[in-house]
Amino acid sequence: MNTYQISGNLVDILHQEIYPATLHIADGRIHNIERNNNAWPHYLLPGFTDAHVHIESSMLIPTEFARLAVVHGTVATVSDPHEIANVMGVKGVEFMLDNGKQVPFKFNFGAPSCVPATIFETAGATVDVADIEQLLQRDDIRYLTEMMNFPGVLNKDPEVLAKIAAAQRAGKPVDGHAPGLRGDAARAYIAAGISTDHECFTLEEGLEKLQYGMHILIREGSAAKNFEALIPLLHDYPEKIMFCSDDKHPDNLVEGHINQLVKRALAHGIDLFKVLRAACINPVLHYKLDNGMLREQDAADFIVVDNLQDFNILATYIDGEKVAENGQTLIPSIPATPVNNFVCSDKAVDDFRMPVNDSNATAVTVKVIEAMNGQLITNALTANLAVTAGLLHSDTSQDILKLAVVNRYREAPVALGFIRGFGLKQGAIASSVAHDSHNIIVVGTDDESLCAAVNAVIAQQGGISFTNKTNTQVLPLPVAGLMSNLDGYTVAQQYSTFDQSAKALGSELASPYMTLSFMALLVIPHLKLSDLGLFDGDGFQFTAVY
Repeated sequence: MNTYQISGNLVDILHQEIYPATLHIADGRIHNIERNNNAWPHYLLPGFTDAHVHIESSMLIPTEFARLAVVHGTVATVSDPHEIANVMGVKGVEFMLDNGKQVPFKFNFGAPSCVPATIFETAGATVDVADIEQLLQRDDIRYLTEMMNFPGVLNKDPEVLAKIAAAQRAGKPVDGHAPGLRGDAARAYIAAGISTDHECFTLEEGLEKLQYGMHILIREGSAAKNFEALIPLLHDYPEKIMFCSDDKHPDNLVEGHINQLVKRALAHGIDLFKVLRAACINPVLHYKLDNGMLREQDAADFIVVDNLQDFNILATYIDGEKVAENGQTLIPSIPATPVNNFVCSDKAVDDFRMPVNDSNATAVTVKVIEAMNGQLITNALTANLAVTAGLLHSDTSQDILKLAVVNRYREAPVALGFIRGFGLKQGAIASSVAHDSHNIIVVGTDDESLCAAVNAVIAQQGGISFTNKTNTQVLPLPVAGLMSNLDGYTVAQQYSTFDQSAKALGSELASPYMTLSFMALLVIPHLKLSDLGLFDGDGFQFTAVY
């Protein structure tokens, strides 16, 4: 039996007490907690849990995500494998489960509830009620993931209700996803058995859903940033709030994780124990996780920090094993064989042409998606574009750029639209990470650049790319077209280079690639583009570009 002891000032979150103590660790568990009167320079507290995250959005396989996350004191995630499931179905979920078990980290995957997310896009797989029922029988599937189809819940769609019922029979919670849903509709959605929401983007919406009985997850990811709007809720609802990232790109994960939200919340003047309850305790209780909460007989999952203001992570322990120390991961990199579902062939420049039906037209009014920095929600605008030789083009003077989605699962026409907010002055950027079906999405200033960026992704069977006409580069994502199988720190460095290259093309977005990846996410209002056409998220139907 592996036994040792470690001492420090123990932060007992559940009893709101801090005292000097020695932990006696035996076989991965806390055998005994011995109080003492020593003056320790550091503190012991439970590790952090990200209450909702898509591991795939880090562009890292689970083993590599874990290597980076533990450095910041994260010991567990509540992980939605929805992204890879949209590409590969249950086989994709199994890849995540199997890969994650190779490292000392607690991933807590769920059964993806909405694959495909809608009938208005082409996904690579379907996860039906029978699949959900089988997944929920597994001990390593902890919950039903975000029920994005809130219209299906409200309209009592039989398949949607059957998936929720399967989770309830299994005694596992159901996650929600209902941006902007208020009033009686929100009440009905929650009454159907939905327990959380991570999509609130105003304080009023979050407060209303809390009062209806929901748990609210305060999200701060690479694209969606709702922390400042929602953090006041933690003052009055400390038992109903959790922290999450949802989607975290690799360069941001190198910089920090839930530890950053802890420090920011404390800077807002929120009580220490309320903050730590959201970061360490509430996810464990709500999802019935196996994480230790620094009690006798708990799993020895804890962190050592220098003080309770700066929260510098000195060491991270999971099941008694030290997995990070002084900013360095102690988890080794493990090779992984890619799995994928990528069928389409190279595109031609003509595939990105947008002809105008009226041969006499000199200008037309087009519908335009407006991307917003730090938000998944978009605005629906209109703009006047000149017609040149019977074709519509990007107009950089108005920041109206052509947006395209290319079906990667079969040969099909390219879907075209226009977008504002990316600010590119030249070239194009493309990605096979395009929520939720993960077709190829591209934005650019001219048709030749759009085509070059897309074909660079196709050549690698997945990745992110950029072109400035003279130079086209791609960061390969061979695992389902979503993740790299390389060392996480290497991927983070490569991604940072691509991010800077996108900004060098003119974009002022904080995270151009992450923002681009959500422009095909139909379940978030107001206007998006799928591989089947321009989509009105309010009317939940297709709409014409002009």
